[in-house]
Amino acid sequence: METRIIGTKRLIFIVSDATGTTCSRVVHAALRQFKTTEAVVEIAGFIRTNEQIDDLIDRVARVNGIIVHTLVSPDARQRITEQGRFKGVPTVDILGPLLTRFSDLLEISPMAQPGLFRQLDDDYFKRIEAIDYTIKHDDSMGLSTLDQAEAAILGVSRTTKTPVSIYLSYRGWKVANIPIIMDYPLPPEVLGIDQRKILALTVKPSRLQLIRLERQRRLKTPEMDNYTDTEQVTAEVNYALDLYKKHGYPVVDVSYKSIEETATDVMRIIYARMGVKKGRIVP
Repeated sequence: METRIIGTKRLIFIVSDATGTTCSRVVHAALRQFKTTEAVVEIAGFIRTNEQIDDLIDRVARVNGIIVHTLVSPDARQRITEQGRFKGVPTVDILGPLLTRFSDLLEISPMAQPGLFRQLDDDYFKRIEAIDYTIKHDDSMGLSTLDQAEAAILGVSRTTKTPVSIYLSYRGWKVANIPIIMDYPLPPEVLGIDQRKILALTVKPSRLQLIRLERQRRLKTPEMDNYTDTEQVTAEVNYALDLYKKHGYPVVDVSYKSIEETATDVMRIIYARMGVKKGRIVP
């Protein structure tokens, strides 16, 4: 029995020469950007012969559907594109342009072996998940799910918490960062998670003042005078250091460190505190 469009919904057929899992995740990630779009997604896996492609094109044409595929064989990609044009079926090739570009840059030809792309799948989507988590847990956001973090970074304003967190997320780490505000206690959620995942950043007051002055100059906000005052900056740094000492948090001085160096220190310290030699931290 043929699948039919229900109401205004559009059928999207995910076509793969393997399981279709990778293509499915990419499509669903893209569809999240279209809140008003109603789509029904169907997976057609292990499509490897011309007969399978032709039958599929006929089926999709009958229901006015769309094909999104990750076929690695050049012949299969050409076949599905040509037949799609002939039968009026829109086709979207996710993998082909990437393989072509890599062939140009690496000066080698892809093996065109079905299923190889799946080996990259888990790591890739873990990284995307980590980036998404980190963005949603920037600057004390998302405290209700702080326990899922693999690292929680503390620091006063302008101690590179956010760029370090984002850098780590691209390495696959779920990171939250929490600003230290003078005379304010730590959020209770911070004290409720595994304390071994917490690491603090500090910076020399003179260095921090210069960084804040530069930010003030760029933003052209003279009302931030207290933000750059020498005594205020020194007091904030000392308040944070006392807080770190009270809770026994390891401290990384970022005064003259690059983002990459600080991120490496964070990974090394968290691994050591968690007793992990390599691999991922389990929330």
